[in-house]
Amino acid sequence: MKVAIVTGAARGLGAAIAHRLYDGGWSLVLGDIDVDGVSMLAADLGRDAVPVCLDVRDPASWKHAFAAALAAGDLAALVNCAARTEVRELLAIEPDEWDDIMATNLRGPFLGIRAVGPHLRDRGSGRIVNIASDSAFRGRGVTGAHYAASKAGLIALTRRAAATLAASGVTVNAVAPGTIDGETVRELAGDSIDELAAAIPTGRLGRPDEVAALVLWLLSDDAAYVNGATLLVDGGAAL
Repeated sequence: MKVAIVTGAARGLGAAIAHRLYDGGWSLVLGDIDVDGVSMLAADLGRDAVPVCLDVRDPASWKHAFAAALAAGDLAALVNCAARTEVRELLAIEPDEWDDIMATNLRGPFLGIRAVGPHLRDRGSGRIVNIASDSAFRGRGVTGAHYAASKAGLIALTRRAAATLAASGVTVNAVAPGTIDGETVRELAGDSIDELAAAIPTGRLGRPDEVAALVLWLLSDDAAYVNGATLLVDGGAAL
């Protein structure tokens, strides 16, 4: 059975992606610094889901996750979903916070591609999906400038990786969700959640499973000719 590594799998969008991939027939290595969270998810999914402690900022941690994925079966995909979000005005961001956001949201996917990419290249096929954000295209928003900049960088990294690996049958794409209903968004929006939804042309927030469905498709054979793309899932908010 094909194996996918999913980072940030303990909660939110990462967990939704894990559920959709598992239901779609994938075996999973569930990576997160929240070991209890991914262990609970793995127990919920079943025997073809392996939890690992993965700090995406750390190359040694990636080596451990990569080894676990090889042991689990035919490693064929990587989904970079782990991210850190902080709401902060640009001029109030401290350098250490900026650096850690970049380390998690951009260095992490780079290290993941560096760890898994050569294996997929040698395998002759594979899929990498990076979870970006529509904040990469916006000058304003609830998320901090460091988050937006990291996601813009992730889109550039996606294109570079796609060009590097395409000749080996490996595709690399990004999914850029808009405002997706979940714990984090509701914490950030507070009482303005209804106004936030009303501002979207479809009149509602997105669902995590709608993003997860697109990720599953990008990992499929049907998406073999999609490469280097960034696909918005935003209900038309960018119109």
